[in-house]
Amino acid sequence: MDWHKRIIVDPKILVGKPVIKGTRLAVDFVVELLAQGWSEAEVLRNYPGLQPEDIRACLNYASEVLQTEKVYPMTSVPV
Repeated sequence: MDWHKRIIVDPKILVGKPVIKGTRLAVDFVVELLAQGWSEAEVLRNYPGLQPEDIRACLNYASEVLQTEKVYPMTSVPV
């Protein structure tokens, strides 16, 4: 799924957090609901403006961002 059609980043909306297009629902908010154990049906019932594709777009966005994340080991500095 191409999340680019459903997720936008606009500095005028939620200070530039990624949101579902046409809403003020942040991607991290939706992912957090799912992480807390909410089912897709519960999310859709509580946020009737959303479509199942919006939830999948949030997960795809999160996946893509995490795939690009890099971790660099810190070296200790002698004191």
